[in-house]
Amino acid sequence: MLKGIPKVISPDLMKALLSMGHGDEIVLADGNFPAETYSQRVVRADGHQTLDLLNGIMKFFPLDTYSTHAVSLMQVVEGDNVKPTIWEEYLSVIQKYEPQFKKFQFLDRYDFYERSKQAFAVVSSGEEALYANMIIKKGVVTDDGIGNR
Repeated sequence: MLKGIPKVISPDLMKALLSMGHGDEIVLADGNFPAETYSQRVVRADGHQTLDLLNGIMKFFPLDTYSTHAVSLMQVVEGDNVKPTIWEEYLSVIQKYEPQFKKFQFLDRYDFYERSKQAFAVVSSGEEALYANMIIKKGVVTDDGIGNR
């Protein structure tokens, strides 16, 4: 164990985060997401909620501020009577670490799946909330230890 590393950050997840370069993407997937189908690199985080994972990851992870959309969510499929309240919580966590972050990009379900194939890794969580899937694009850590601004 090390000091200061959140318990939700497993050695495999930390290795993935450290191995990623700027512009690489990581998917935080809810428990219903077909992670093994859409990724060659799956990091298991069973039993953990996406909010806890996001909070742990954002302590170390700079968002790509050069990208138009550093964070993308899977939009609700037309006809589904679901209003994902977790999205507001995601925004709050992200802005705690990246105050300049303003809004999410929303991707159609199948576009989200296709983009997930290109991601560096998919973190498969035990999240039960519907539409709790997220893609995060990594930015650059600057000399001040923060992210690119």
